[in-house]
Formats: sequence, structure tokens, C-alpha cells
Amino acid sequence: MSDGFDRRSVGVAFVSLVVLALVVAGGAVAAQPDRVLVVEDAETGERLFTAPVANDTTVTLAYNHSVEGSPVRDVYAVRGDELVMTRMEFSSYGWGFPAQANVTRKNGSFVTYPDDVRLSELYVSPGDVAGHRLHVGDETYDLVARSGGDTVRIHVEHRSILHQMTP
Repeated sequence: MSDGFDRRSVGVAFVSLVVLALVVAGGAVAAQPDRVLVVEDAETGERLFTAPVANDTTVTLAYNHSVEGSPVRDVYAVRGDELVMTRMEFSSYGWGFPAQANVTRKNGSFVTYPDDVRLSELYVSPGDVAGHRLHVGDETYDLVARSGGDTVRIHVEHRSILHQMTP
């Protein structure tokens, strides 16, 4: 009779552990952001890296102007599945900078706040001279090193629960 009690106790303990593991795994999945910023090779679609994002996560493309050599920062915020440009910062006027935009000076830089620039995807051709870097929240990624200089496509993607549970 004690054998039946022992088996039942082991069975209850096992079921309890399985339920506990499912609750913990479900909580971990629920706590993860449901979106990621994807950086992939524009030609092949090979994923170079992903970074978890949420609404209002700041994404900054930082580089040096290819002619002027001065620093440029294109700053975006994640909004849903889009990257919304919130501002552009640059140290000097050069080719490709907004000549007609309302530009102010802030901390020694020119700053413009574009109206309604919403992107579902952003293409960047990283280069050694420009030294493209991507800042996502508090993390920084060297786009030149990660892409080998090939053009990349940057976009926001929803993650399924299955993707959230797998590394």
C-alpha cells in the first residue's frame, strides 16, 4: 500500500513541476517585448542581428558625413511597426542636409525635427569612411563590421510566441 502512495506522490510532484515550469516559461515569454528591430542583408535577407524593442524605443543611426567628415545622428522612435524620425543632428551643413528645414542650434549642433517621416524600412549602405553605428536603446552595433560593408535593411518585426520561446 505504501508503494501506491509513493507512486501517487511522485506523480503529483511531477505534474506540479510541469505546471510550475509552464507558468515560469509563460511569464518569461510575457515579459519579453513582442517586437524586434531586425537588421538584415538587403540582398540576401540574411539576418545579421535583432534587438528587442517596444514603443518609443530610441533607434539612432550615427555616422560621419562622407564629404564634411562631421558627425550626423538620425534619431528614430519605434511606433508600432514603424520607425518615426524624431530629429536629425549634424555639426555642419553639407551635401544631403536639409536646406529648407526649420533648423535650430542645440549644444553646438544643428538640429531639425522633421514632420511625419514614418518608415516601414530603412536601407543603409555602411562604409568605413562614414563608420555607421546603430544605437538601439542602450546597445550600440557597428554596422560596418556586422554587414561587411553590404547594404542592410532595418525594420521592426512582430515576434510570435514560438519565436519568443526559442533563442
